[in-house]
Amino acid sequence: MALKLVMYSDFICPFCYVGFAVVRKLKAEFDLELDWRGFQIHPEWPAEGMPAAEWHNGMDAATRRTVWERIGAMGAAAGLSMKAPAILTNSRLALEAAQFAIEAGAGEAFEERVFRAYFSEGRNIGSAAVLGDLAAEVGLKPDDLNVALESNRYRDRLHENTHEAHERGVSGVPTFYVGEFPMVGAQSEDVMRMLLQRASERRAVLQ
Repeated sequence: MALKLVMYSDFICPFCYVGFAVVRKLKAEFDLELDWRGFQIHPEWPAEGMPAAEWHNGMDAATRRTVWERIGAMGAAAGLSMKAPAILTNSRLALEAAQFAIEAGAGEAFEERVFRAYFSEGRNIGSAAVLGDLAAEVGLKPDDLNVALESNRYRDRLHENTHEAHERGVSGVPTFYVGEFPMVGAQSEDVMRMLLQRASERRAVLQ
């Protein structure tokens, strides 16, 4: 039986991209089943996005560059090429689109493509047109996605994810759960391997 790993994540979180990449690298090793759940961290950001310089998060330009150098190094260790987005995007549409992709059986491929579009290519993943293009690249039908987004079909599911996450004590992303054991933040491949090994051993004892 596969080891189920629940991941609360947002596409605009660079540490989520790193954590997602690490988990994917370890999937075969641990026979992991990744249950990705969207959790929006900045619903207040405008739908059209905004220049990164306009977000006053307490960091000046020099501090922001230093932080992104560290993030870039973490990404490189996980095999990713990452850069600071010039436009900060409201992720709601992208998270709803991910639910569509999951139901269509292409969730993981779509999630990877959205992360890469945002953190490697600088694309605005708050745009329905961009999401349609990304969906087509992983074999989904853009027209079907557009209908789903326009109808707000997955809005309630996103709210349910948030409520469920709060009930479990999740306050930030990425947060991983193996059973009821939480792992918070992006981990290196070695640390994540150790944590998953411990989870596998606990499960074996309980079976």
